[in-house]
Amino acid sequence: MHEQTNPTSHQKTDGNERSIALLIDADNMSHAAVPAIIAELSKYGTANIRRAYGDWGSAYLSGWRDKLHEFAIRPMQQFSYSSGKNATDMALVIDAMELLYTQRVDGFCIASSDGDFTPLVMHLKAAGKRVYGFGRENTPAPFVNACTTFLYVEKLHGVDEITVDKGADKPAPPATPVGGKTLAGDTKLVAALRGAVDACKGEDGWAHLGAAGGAVRRQAPIDPRNYNRKNFRALFEDTGLFVIARAPNEQPYIADKRTKDRTEKPTSGAI
Repeated sequence: MHEQTNPTSHQKTDGNERSIALLIDADNMSHAAVPAIIAELSKYGTANIRRAYGDWGSAYLSGWRDKLHEFAIRPMQQFSYSSGKNATDMALVIDAMELLYTQRVDGFCIASSDGDFTPLVMHLKAAGKRVYGFGRENTPAPFVNACTTFLYVEKLHGVDEITVDKGADKPAPPATPVGGKTLAGDTKLVAALRGAVDACKGEDGWAHLGAAGGAVRRQAPIDPRNYNRKNFRALFEDTGLFVIARAPNEQPYIADKRTKDRTEKPTSGAI
């Protein structure tokens, strides 16, 4: 197996030419999530470096072997030198630091549900790198919050084998995200949504919906799918706290219902 790196390239762009290092904690991630994770990463760039860490002689990881070959993931062998110590985590952290300083990587993807990676994520972000996280719904909040964006693997399309509840084909209640709180009752979520709209609004009190969604992502690792919503429009709408309308240029705009001095309809983007 091989992994492709390009240490001489100075080109950085948004999209497929951005280079991402995919580092998987195989001890803490199902092989069933691999296709969906790689597909999701394609939205942000190309996972040129792909490594999975674990003791590959262990029967516990036997299901991984076909996925390693199919997706050109380099297996990084890590023996357990001491009982009770997670050598796999240490190996992943060491490699991430080496890649940070020796390769021209635009972003990192840490696939694990282990909160011990939180300091690593914070260091990578402080170095100016985007960090995309993937883990189960029981992933500790500090790790989730530290990432640039984080997506629960149970919410990825086609990851049926790792669904927590095998009967989870039933639709979610209309306004209940992960954790059981209503969307409007999730103070962290509401603060991020309102802050994004406020930051993007024009003099008429309306913000472009796409810009507001982007502003949400820059504030916190919020992905609508983690709240059982397909996009930011649905997430904004289902809180019941915002109004969405089309401007004269037919683009969707959003306003906070609390904004009293907004115009009745968005005037931004007038033809």
